[in-house]
Amino acid sequence: MAITLPRLRRLPPADGRRTLITPEGIALPITLAARSSRLGALMIDLGIMILTLLILTLVFAYGGMRLWGDSLSAKGHDSSVNNAVQFLIIAWLVLVWLTRYAYFLFFELGPRGATPGKRLTGIRIAARNGGRLTAEMVLARNLLRDIELFLPLQLFLSVNSDDGTDYAGLMAGLWFLLFALFPLFNRDRLRAGDIIAGTWVVEAPKRKLEAVMSVSQTATSGTSTTTGASYRFSDDELAVYGEFELQTLERVLRENRPEALAAVQEAICRKLGWNPGAGDERAFLEAYYTQLRARLEAGMRMGRRKADKNA
Repeated sequence: MAITLPRLRRLPPADGRRTLITPEGIALPITLAARSSRLGALMIDLGIMILTLLILTLVFAYGGMRLWGDSLSAKGHDSSVNNAVQFLIIAWLVLVWLTRYAYFLFFELGPRGATPGKRLTGIRIAARNGGRLTAEMVLARNLLRDIELFLPLQLFLSVNSDDGTDYAGLMAGLWFLLFALFPLFNRDRLRAGDIIAGTWVVEAPKRKLEAVMSVSQTATSGTSTTTGASYRFSDDELAVYGEFELQTLERVLRENRPEALAAVQEAICRKLGWNPGAGDERAFLEAYYTQLRARLEAGMRMGRRKADKNA
């Protein structure tokens, strides 16, 4: 009688190295951000937000006091002064709301996918499906931050027990700890917002691309120093890709992994109708990267912007 052994599921490596599969089927190596880096980034961002709110409060309080003082030194305050003070209060509330909710959205929707805290700690956000980071993803992960962080903290700070039994405070503390420790109990170091949004927080490349580019003859002339082949791309051939693909290509060149170089070259050649060949992958990609970047930068100077190949 044959014995069927259970199929073992291969677990991801524990050191944070993962493989990101792009929509074109290209495997790109990435490294997940350390939990300490994520915590440090959050502390920096919260510090910036608190400092911003403090400055806004002082500015608006000073403006309100000046209005009130000027009205008293004149003929006494009237309804116009009251209206001006009310306007300042409303404007302050709006700016506080924007600081709390728009801070993360503004920076994470940018080209770097990172807040100032993330940039200082060398990490950024990436879509787990390998595609472009969308507004829906960023919005989802930041709305969940309210449930994970701000709501339990507000509840904890607002409770007041007269009989010494602070059950609401205890529940708020447990609520906060549950979500705060969530990244410790999954191998991909995901918080609840990452799971809902379909995102990873990964290490941003630390090396500049220029440091790993071939001596710039290939990049500027399009001629390979290895095989002597000349790579010149027409405007139509460059127009099939946009900024997102340029960033992906930059990451591949920076990592300089032969299997990734070959896969990306094959994907681009298939898209352009070229014969990919073999042995000159890096020279081909450097030439395409440089010419695509020059085209996109020229388009931006003319007021045209192509976010990705679907734009």
